[in-house]
Amino acid sequence: MLNVTIDEIQRDPLKYLHQVEAGETLVIVRSGEPIDELRPITSSKQQRPFGLCAGEFTVPEDFDAPLPDEVLSAFEGK
Repeated sequence: MLNVTIDEIQRDPLKYLHQVEAGETLVIVRSGEPIDELRPITSSKQQRPFGLCAGEFTVPEDFDAPLPDEVLSAFEGK
């Protein structure tokens, strides 16, 4: 963690933004007292593995066939 003052950040904000993007955490201090922390956002989303549900269901041959008229009417509010 790097301690920086508000004045330092205002002089060169991109410098500190690049440091945060690189994974560094900054502690912003005023009069020697920490007032805030600037840190990178960590993604909690994990990629789903390819083929996660392989073999659990099958797609019917006619899945992209036009819907029957009564179903279309229900969607269109007729």
